[in-house]
Amino acid sequence: MAESTEDYAQLFKALSDPNRLSIVEMLSCNELCACVILEKLKITQPTLSHHMKSLCDCGLVNGRKVGKWMYYSLDVEAMRSIQAFWEGLTVSNSRRISHDMTCGKDCC
Repeated sequence: MAESTEDYAQLFKALSDPNRLSIVEMLSCNELCACVILEKLKITQPTLSHHMKSLCDCGLVNGRKVGKWMYYSLDVEAMRSIQAFWEGLTVSNSRRISHDMTCGKDCC
């Protein structure tokens, strides 16, 4: 779970790729086999492995092996963490932060 701005930066970096964002969107419905993701994205297996490594390494996705197949699912806690972080960037929170960080001049 993300705890610092560096952690969140890694999460958002992983989500900045269109294929990885599509994978997360697919996994939002339920767990999927890698073969299903491959078919839907029309990418190669090594490309999928690269994307899944990025998503798993930052904690967004969990993988489990069943026989020779990999099944992937979203990490619910990671998604809740992102949601809480994003909701923390509201206008009222921004006003509080910017008020705390004013320079003391008339411009702020």
